[in-house]
Amino acid sequence: MSISDNLAEIHRRIRTAAGSAGRNPDGIRLVAVSKTRPAADISEACAAGQLLFGENYVQEFAAKTVEVQDPVEWHFIGHLQSNKVKYIAGKVALIHSVDRLALAEEIDRQWGRLGSVCNILVQVNISGEASKSGTTAAGALHLIRACAQLPNVRVLGLMTMPPFFDDPEAARPCFAELRCLSQAIAAEQIAGVEMRELSMGMSGDFEAAIQEGATLVRVGTAIFGAR
Repeated sequence: MSISDNLAEIHRRIRTAAGSAGRNPDGIRLVAVSKTRPAADISEACAAGQLLFGENYVQEFAAKTVEVQDPVEWHFIGHLQSNKVKYIAGKVALIHSVDRLALAEEIDRQWGRLGSVCNILVQVNISGEASKSGTTAAGALHLIRACAQLPNVRVLGLMTMPPFFDDPEAARPCFAELRCLSQAIAAEQIAGVEMRELSMGMSGDFEAAIQEGATLVRVGTAIFGAR
């Protein structure tokens, strides 16, 4: 199947999953994960109507911003080192993977130099896996309170990556826990903080994530094929 066909099928599945949860599918955005993919694949996806892309690696992303001439919206979704922030400053609409205050402070500095504000999500390691980045569920509120004090950073929600399971239903408790954490943080009514985005769900489990409240699903393989 072509990238266009794959996108059509993903959108069909998003609509079905939203419908089964009584949700409006317009409230769910598809982030096409384009890491390791050539600019031609991104252009092909754009021609099929996909304009939102997620990148994981700073160096690769920097090259693509030059190569890709289509009117795309970039999100940074991978682990981000503080010393690499300057290379993406002003070029991404949302960073999904803020997991520590030092990183948020560097984002604040770099966007401040541009006289701009960076939208971020706080990454939470719900599963507690040592191999995964992210603050703890207990530490998320503390981190968000600190981020709220930074003038050039705006927290819009949370992100998580569950463990890999063959059965997508196995990831559902992680998604449900992130949704509950988001609701608890929203109830704190922290000035300048919104809990409107939940970035969760990938190619193998995005339907379960949607049923648990995802507003952003990060899908790569199901669109572009195996890497």
